[in-house]
Amino acid sequence: MPIVNKRISVTPVSLVTARTGNSIEVAKVLDKCAQEVGVDFIGGYSALVQKGMTDFEKEFLYTIPQALAQTQRLCSSVNVASTKTGINMDAVKIMGEIIKETAYLTREQDSIGCAKFVVFANAVEDNPFMAGAFHGVGEADTVINVGVSGPGVVKVALEKIKDGDLTEIAETVKKVAYKITRVGQMVAQEASKRLNANFGIIDLSLAPTPVMGDSVGHILEEMGLETVGAYGTTACLALLNDAVKKGGIMASSHVGGLSGAFIPVSEDIGMINAVNKGCLKLEKLEAMTAICSVGLDMVAVGGDTPADVLSAMIADECAIGVVNNKTTAVRVIPVYGKNSGSVSFGGLLGTAPIMPINTTSPSKFISRGGRIPAPVWANKN
Repeated sequence: MPIVNKRISVTPVSLVTARTGNSIEVAKVLDKCAQEVGVDFIGGYSALVQKGMTDFEKEFLYTIPQALAQTQRLCSSVNVASTKTGINMDAVKIMGEIIKETAYLTREQDSIGCAKFVVFANAVEDNPFMAGAFHGVGEADTVINVGVSGPGVVKVALEKIKDGDLTEIAETVKKVAYKITRVGQMVAQEASKRLNANFGIIDLSLAPTPVMGDSVGHILEEMGLETVGAYGTTACLALLNDAVKKGGIMASSHVGGLSGAFIPVSEDIGMINAVNKGCLKLEKLEAMTAICSVGLDMVAVGGDTPADVLSAMIADECAIGVVNNKTTAVRVIPVYGKNSGSVSFGGLLGTAPIMPINTTSPSKFISRGGRIPAPVWANKN
């Protein structure tokens, strides 16, 4: 079984450097360590500010653009909201500013720094996927978490039941998800044994790659859509997500992470083609994020997009996550100096078509700051 991508995550750096204040130096050391041990990415240049920020955490947030610009494999994430605490809009405002600054500092590489930065609501502590992985404070010392992929395998299985009804499709996906996850379980157990580490979880997410035949979008089209983005896309994604979870849960002793289906635009050839055809727009993508594992992921927008518009996009995704008690995230890339066309990041990050967005100003809303309260039903204790 091929291991497509290797990652390490560490305890959120904002916690580790709270007393020393040498965050940038830590970022450089982590990047060097990742290169020396041969992993693709190292995550955990992170902060958890869903309810409030200490003075140092606020300072730390503003180091993120510089850290991403001066490293190659380092990834960063910030959790700004949760169902229990609501949405920290002061942090959300800063996120838009950070994304703009990161885009500028990495402008010579088509603002690639933004592809290594994600903003969360309800971030989980055992996520094996980048750019959002960090080693949660509730975790053991060393843990092996494995993310399974396999959208191509699911599509091939569905091709064999061209005339099957939706119940048959769901059953087929469940069976394939069980097999894929069982292999992941075996890999995780063996890796844990060899590395003398704890077996953490299997993340059931179907993670696409830019390679033809490895697309979540193509799975949805195999269900009967002409193109991803057509009416019915959200319903198909709901069926897929549910079937993957039902099949995968039985195959692993510990399931966690994000667990569902990923829809990163630049990393999925089916999504890329749908955007280029004009069939998949940002508003439809946002609707799909109420179902999928994450949110607005690897979305490229015009480089002149204002910071407050980026913050408002983050606020909307946080609202979906907080109200629905699920993880949502934004990994948006305002490509400096470009407002149309596409940009290629190479490797797993793929090619991102620059999507048109609504730039009507949310400035006053974002500038108010404060905290959007948690939903009433979150008070369950």
